[in-house]
Amino acid sequence: MSPDEFDVIVIGSGIGGLVAGALLARYGKRVLICESHTIPGGAAHSFSRQGFEFDSGPSFYCGLSDRHSLNPLRQVLDVLEEPVPAIAYDPMGHYHFPEGMFPVYGNVDRYRAAIAQITPQGAAELARLEKRLLGLYEALRGIPTLALRADFKLVPVLLSRYLPALIKLLPQLGAVQSSVADLMRDLHDPWLRRLIDLECFLLSGLKAEGTIAPEVAFMFGERTRSIIDYPIGGSGAIVQALVRGLQKWGGTLRLGAHVEQILVESGRAVGVRLRNGERLKAAIVISNATIWDTYNHLLKPDDLPANYRQNALETPAVDSFMHLHLGIRSDGLKHLTGHHVVLHDAHQDITVPGNTCMISIPSVWDASLAPSGHHVVHAYTLEPYANWQRDSAYAERKRERAEPLFRALEKVIPDVRSRIVLELIGTPLTHARYLRRHQGTYGPAIAAGQGMFPSTQTPISGLYRVGDSTMPGIGVPAVAASGILCANTLVEPKQTVELLNQRSL
Repeated sequence: MSPDEFDVIVIGSGIGGLVAGALLARYGKRVLICESHTIPGGAAHSFSRQGFEFDSGPSFYCGLSDRHSLNPLRQVLDVLEEPVPAIAYDPMGHYHFPEGMFPVYGNVDRYRAAIAQITPQGAAELARLEKRLLGLYEALRGIPTLALRADFKLVPVLLSRYLPALIKLLPQLGAVQSSVADLMRDLHDPWLRRLIDLECFLLSGLKAEGTIAPEVAFMFGERTRSIIDYPIGGSGAIVQALVRGLQKWGGTLRLGAHVEQILVESGRAVGVRLRNGERLKAAIVISNATIWDTYNHLLKPDDLPANYRQNALETPAVDSFMHLHLGIRSDGLKHLTGHHVVLHDAHQDITVPGNTCMISIPSVWDASLAPSGHHVVHAYTLEPYANWQRDSAYAERKRERAEPLFRALEKVIPDVRSRIVLELIGTPLTHARYLRRHQGTYGPAIAAGQGMFPSTQTPISGLYRVGDSTMPGIGVPAVAASGILCANTLVEPKQTVELLNQRSL
């Protein structure tokens, strides 16, 4: 095989691309991952400024230090033999509502007890919802994500290896296809319903009505049955573990390698062309770019059936975000906790840009992320891409649209503005530029019952897709699962069984 020829080329080193590439390398494929940025990780990359180590995107994790976790990422790290040390903590965080602060515990009894102090009726109703969600979680946990694939060859694997789990899952099939709201039809407490809407929104970008039940079942189950933890070194530590796993098993990562076009001949993907004109050959190409970027920019319009392409490009997208990355002095902040969600106005919908703000202060757990005597802060909130442009008013608008984030932080650290030693404000244009993402979006907004998520397969032979445009949910477990499904589909079931045996799944 020549130096410019590979078994598999992956476009993009987001979590989905890294998982697919590293697993395929583990299966013995010659893999190349091409990343346009100079830093791997996509929306999950970390970056450093003046001694502060910032997460660019995800900040909530579960199960990294639990070998029995259902987290697909943990399963992949295990078979790559690249564990990520993590720090366990509970409560998961604090929600700051206009009427007061509420601790969110992983421990289900403490979580319900905290709710009971506010609304005894809500706590009683939550117990019913927990039973439904945890029942679904227990049914799903019998079939590990590492066993799954996106073709008919999955059937004999399930029947031969997981028949008891399949039987256990049968009574839950209705819930598998339901929205969270469907499971809440007999729950009437308004405070509880708002809380569940918020939990769903944080997970999927949609409220309970639009979020599929298995997503929240996974979240509740992992919080209850597994461990809430934070990776030492931040999200970048996870990315580096996946890169090490890729390279350990013979794969290659090229940074600063911008793919300009997926090459298609006679309806089959045959490789890619880089921006510098270099052509690389592969029988399999996997795009970790979004569905919009893959079909609108990496392929020629006539590479795809016209109707298919049009329908794909009309997939609704979650808005982009405003991001605030701060380095602050930590003197006097002895009892600071790491995660906070602030709802500014109870009379506004939680999805209104700027109304719900997420805050992560990971140096509370991992002091190495900030210089001595300081903390790193990452705050973010929804922000539409429309009307953003780099003009003379850009700097002023950045400051204006970041103001809800500063006000949210003041709920946690009242004098935060006087503590700032480093300030970075990111806009939808920032995400579109550095993450190469369509309008800076974080994924599709396909509501439960409103359509199916596109699979990892495409109409073009040899072309596959992974990432947040292929699986429900905009979080790390969903994109890691997409990478697993894609990789397993490209090998024989017996190879996957060998990995499952190694992990005793």
